[in-house]
Amino acid sequence: MELKTFSSNYMSTFEVAHVGKSSSNFFSSFRHNFGVRYSSTQTRRAETSSHCINGINGSTSRFYYRNLILDAFDDEYGGVVIDPNRLPHNPYAFASMLCLSLSQWKKMRKKGIWLKLPLEQSDLVPLAVKEGFQYHHAQPGYVMLTYWIPEGPCMLPANASHQVGIGGFVINQNNEVLVVQEKHCSPATLGLWKIPTGFIHEAEEIYTGAVREVKEETGIDTEFMEVIAFRHVHNVAFEKSDLFFICMLRPLSFKITVDDLEIEAAKWMPLVEFVKQPLIQEDSMFKKIVDIFIARLGKRYCGLSTHQIVSKFDGKISSLYYNVIDNEDGTCVGK
Repeated sequence: MELKTFSSNYMSTFEVAHVGKSSSNFFSSFRHNFGVRYSSTQTRRAETSSHCINGINGSTSRFYYRNLILDAFDDEYGGVVIDPNRLPHNPYAFASMLCLSLSQWKKMRKKGIWLKLPLEQSDLVPLAVKEGFQYHHAQPGYVMLTYWIPEGPCMLPANASHQVGIGGFVINQNNEVLVVQEKHCSPATLGLWKIPTGFIHEAEEIYTGAVREVKEETGIDTEFMEVIAFRHVHNVAFEKSDLFFICMLRPLSFKITVDDLEIEAAKWMPLVEFVKQPLIQEDSMFKKIVDIFIARLGKRYCGLSTHQIVSKFDGKISSLYYNVIDNEDGTCVGK
């Protein structure tokens, strides 16, 4: 048989690395513990490339065994993605296999190596870092690490550089704006009646996120009309940049139900009163956003409506935001 993978639950440090012993002794021990028979041909084939294996005392032994490689697949850029579902649970086995794998991938002239370690195997992180892996990003259930093999600067894409927020401008037939006061806010915005805002969820559209946030905070059902403006600012949270999209929404219901976890109060506020708030008048950006909104109401400004388009580059449905102008009177058609 040709051994492709092994279970690290049964692989001891002594079996993984025979420090100071010959490779023949290693194979003998390995064969005994696994009940595997090796022909002389298989043994010679396993001895085709040299790898380092770390023992428990940190010393190094070199032997030939190319089949003890971590399960992985090639990506389309000449790199390798290690299978996170088939990682050894034994830290010593993982360290040894990772060392072997890197040696093999270097000889194969691979480029970037992606290693996703689940939360339950976080004890493997220091071992990967010791081999030269670097942090890329983390999520609640895992940490992603990378290793760049070629000499020169790393060409792997960096972690996401932006967070995306949305705000919903909702106005009813009485010229009243849907506004909220947040329970948790900065001292600078204390007492401000503001439009509902929040963050886009993963794999969520901008327009659906705006509708969702308004619903969650106020209980009001809405329909997306347009993106009327967006703001771009840097070094906001943990040195990330921020994109904030201001959306114009049409109300479909009018009874307010406040989200007690985030919102202190919510109401329909006359547009004139909303605009006259000192914090709105004193802040150039807030004031400009309100001016744009009022211009849109007066049809003197055209926002961006969403259009679903399929691209041949990836075959996926994308949301393309652009405006449509009525050729007869030059006004924005919108939605």
